[in-house]
Amino acid sequence: MTLPHDPSWPRAGAWPPPEDGRWDAAILGVPAFRTSLSPTGAHATPAAIRDALRRYSPTLLGPPPVDLDEVLRIADAGDVAEPDGPAGEASVRSTVTELRERADLVVALGGDNSLTYAVAQGAGATGLITVDAHFDLRDGVSNGSPVRRLVEDGLDGRRIVQLGIADFANSVAYARRAAEYGITVVTMDDLRRRGAADVAAEALEIAGAGGGPVHLDVDVDVCDRSVAPGCPASVPGGLTAWELRALVRALAADTGVHSADIAEVDATADAPDGRTVRLAALCVLELLAAKASGRVTS
Repeated sequence: MTLPHDPSWPRAGAWPPPEDGRWDAAILGVPAFRTSLSPTGAHATPAAIRDALRRYSPTLLGPPPVDLDEVLRIADAGDVAEPDGPAGEASVRSTVTELRERADLVVALGGDNSLTYAVAQGAGATGLITVDAHFDLRDGVSNGSPVRRLVEDGLDGRRIVQLGIADFANSVAYARRAAEYGITVVTMDDLRRRGAADVAAEALEIAGAGGGPVHLDVDVDVCDRSVAPGCPASVPGGLTAWELRALVRALAADTGVHSADIAEVDATADAPDGRTVRLAALCVLELLAAKASGRVTS
């Protein structure tokens, strides 16, 4: 990718590795893919997202306009090698824990949705919000099971909120399991009817009840297939790109959200124009914009 150079138009990404001191945000690649229920090249996605970030500027128009790189200290911690399996998950867990000690927000670039399990645990999350068309409550170990695994390991289901759960993309058995766990479910139809601000406020109140860190799982297959063809499980009728971006920013603006992941994008199966990966990159910027919002003054 050859992009024009303009010193007055800086590009996002290319953040330095974490050094001494505190960081506002740390980016971490978690290229999990080996347990995916669908064939996937999701291990190629963290690198693709980093490349796509260069297509965008770090500028919020405001007013006043502000450069994210001027108001936030952002670091890129590279990728976790071989994040799949028990040893890989342990490595993800320890890496996220170390980053959280030095960064206010850890953003994990997936990889399939199995990464949510180890990332949330590494961040010490006591609440979980998923933006996903699917419950991810399946039995076994796969990209369809991270929420069930977290509950079985002690996460209180009453502090889990699942946004965008879609008709014809789940089963009665797993809907009943969500109810048994005490999970709050906001369906795709309810999400659209209520809007991002209302839904985000409720989700943050539930997931953050009693204090403690909240993890945000952004599964891009919640989007319409025309928007996210690079997600194996995206279906017609999902969220639009702007709906996802607005929801991510609204959720991440809460000070209780200390970790997030972006999952289920297969960069090798994307449309020729790279629209799914580009949307994932914009979600990274929305997460950072949310954290910068409290520092922007007119």
